[in-house]
Amino acid sequence: MDSIIVYGSQYGTARRYAEKFAEMTGFPAVGYRERPDLSGYRRVILFGGLYAGGVLGLKEAAREVGGQAELLIATVGLADVTDPRNIANIRKAARRQLPAAAAGRVRFFHLRGGIDYQKLSFKHRTMMTLLYHKAKNLPPEKQDAEVRAMIETFGKKVDFVDFQALSPLLEAIRETEGD
Repeated sequence: MDSIIVYGSQYGTARRYAEKFAEMTGFPAVGYRERPDLSGYRRVILFGGLYAGGVLGLKEAAREVGGQAELLIATVGLADVTDPRNIANIRKAARRQLPAAAAGRVRFFHLRGGIDYQKLSFKHRTMMTLLYHKAKNLPPEKQDAEVRAMIETFGKKVDFVDFQALSPLLEAIRETEGD
């Protein structure tokens, strides 16, 4: 096979998207820790959860992608993916994880995930609590949409997973199928 789906998922939303996309395309989906050598694939599709300013699994997978391979990155996080500032911040952080050789062959897609504070590890729960307290103390005029969303959802279980949002990624695959 010339295409593979790799996912980096701590709490399951990136995995859910990857598994659904595997159903839609017939491509195999594997966790980034269990991935095979990626150098022989023509296309690698990475679904990665956003954690602490990075995309889970991106650095490891991007190092292995072959010189001419296409790398499609679907980030999965809580941030509103219709907000251009959120997208710019996500892409800036993701590009820092990419080797220079891969940077020109990357296409980004952005998906909303979810969070269940009851299932967070102690470390992640502590980080989110610190971020929440910092965010809620910001004056309202300094709170952007991402900060307001974090304040509104803090301590709750929210699920923004929307499989319809996979359509642009599927279309991108179809556009290059003839190559």
